[in-house]
Amino acid sequence: MALKVKPLADRVVVEPAPAEEVSSGGIILPDTAQEKPQQGTIAATGPGKVSEAGTVVAMEVKKGDKVLYGKYSGTEFSYEGKDYLIMRESDILAVL
Repeated sequence: MALKVKPLADRVVVEPAPAEEVSSGGIILPDTAQEKPQQGTIAATGPGKVSEAGTVVAMEVKKGDKVLYGKYSGTEFSYEGKDYLIMRESDILAVL
């Protein structure tokens, strides 16, 4: 089912990648030791930011892009049993 959340202005909804459950050495990590993921997939985008001249500046990212963002960026929310982040486009560091 499609995501029915429509972000406003220059905000995006990101579906975070699952956290690593096994360390690089093969040790299984408990939930409390897992680090927050810093990458995810764009699930929805807003129309873009309105400039001072009154024109809409188009978004540089689009639905389906894999992105890298700051560790504590965005606001977490849950929708229909799935976890998402909503953040400004400027919080995204890179497109992978």
